[in-house]
Amino acid sequence: MQNPTASPFSSPLAPTWLRPPEGDLNRLDGNVWSSTASRTPDGELLLGGVRASELLERFGSPLYVVDEADMRTRAEGAAAAFAEAFRAIGAEVELHYASKAFLSIDIARWMAEAGLGLDVASGGELEVALAAGIEPARIGLHGNNKSRAEIRRAVEAGLGSIIVDSLQEIERIGEVAAELGRVQPVMIRLNAGIHASTHSYLATSHEDQKFGLTFDVARTAAARIRELDSLELLGLHSHIGSSIYEAAGFGAAAEKLMRFRAELLEGGPVPEVNLGGGFGIAYLPSDDAPTLDALARGIAGEVARVCEETGSDMPRITFEPGRAIAGPAGTTLYTVGTTKDVSVPLEGGGAARRRYVAVDGGMSDNIRPALYGSNYCARLANRVSEAAPQLVRVVGKHCESGDIVVHDDYLPEDVAPDDLLAVPATGAYCWSMASHYNYLDRPAVVAVRDGSARTLVRRITIDDLLAADTAWTPEENS
Repeated sequence: MQNPTASPFSSPLAPTWLRPPEGDLNRLDGNVWSSTASRTPDGELLLGGVRASELLERFGSPLYVVDEADMRTRAEGAAAAFAEAFRAIGAEVELHYASKAFLSIDIARWMAEAGLGLDVASGGELEVALAAGIEPARIGLHGNNKSRAEIRRAVEAGLGSIIVDSLQEIERIGEVAAELGRVQPVMIRLNAGIHASTHSYLATSHEDQKFGLTFDVARTAAARIRELDSLELLGLHSHIGSSIYEAAGFGAAAEKLMRFRAELLEGGPVPEVNLGGGFGIAYLPSDDAPTLDALARGIAGEVARVCEETGSDMPRITFEPGRAIAGPAGTTLYTVGTTKDVSVPLEGGGAARRRYVAVDGGMSDNIRPALYGSNYCARLANRVSEAAPQLVRVVGKHCESGDIVVHDDYLPEDVAPDDLLAVPATGAYCWSMASHYNYLDRPAVVAVRDGSARTLVRRITIDDLLAADTAWTPEENS
């Protein structure tokens, strides 16, 4: 749908959600940008007190930038918000950071220092968590196809929970734990049938998809777990999707899980219920994302209601936020290479102009626009401009027409080669889903704080990729 507004700068090609330019195009909306983002007196973007140009000069372009103070504050704030909300209903609550959003050794340590446990979804993520010194009892292992080697590593390390995703997995975990002489706590992942208001690929609790067990199968799973001396039924797990803005979906999932838990309590204890994560954030100034305080209070209210209605005792409640902590703390910096104006025919006749702004990264550093149709925004990072707004599409340099970084936004008319662009809210699922498509570098990750910057993860270059190619001989190519 096109934007019907009459703003003198609005474009008939603009989607309805894109607000026509009002006021200063150089402004950094606090709804989207990390808390320390600002501009210098001469107009350059500052992140954690460090200039964008300095960051790219030192660490290369493109570049992932993590606002350390912002990320730590969000983690601490999430823990405090949920503790307060659930204390009010007489419940114990624990948060595990969903490491698939964005993980490095430093970030794992930041989460632990903020009081969060860690949720990992593979053997590789588990190794990072262990390398960071995270207490194994505060780590949970997910995955719909865990290998026997991953299970053995988890049991040997003493993980606090393994989340069961199939009946076959119960046997594998039980066998490994028995071989090691351990009793491994496990949780049953339930497919609660709740449809989150999100992209179909992000909704993880509808019936026709790979995650979780139906309630009928879960009854069999619980009985089998209780039969095995090497396993302990810790609780029930549900994850209804990602980028969720309302508490109602969590309440609906809680109701189903709590009623099922009441049934299972007849056969033994079920001390924990994990309601997953998926809390949404603002990617655009027009997004109305809830605060974690409001979301925590809303979900706690839903849980209290369900416990009262079912006559159930209050279990320990666990959540797994990832995007809500990492997403707003991250910004990706790019350098503009070329610009191109394209005339687009309109249905009613005539044409409108769209400017394509090509940067030195693209779908290899942010696959989400191509994969999910996700929307982002962009701002000039090296200067301010008083030029008129121009509808733009920021694209990458890959050999794909779908290589889009920002589908639609307004930038100043004078955006030009060698300008720096910043795309906010890229802290979650960008670096972690990055690739080397077309043999591009994988950008470095740097942390900024109090005017200084340091590398968290170094850039992976073409030299690194060639070194992995067994046919490459450095001597012949020098």
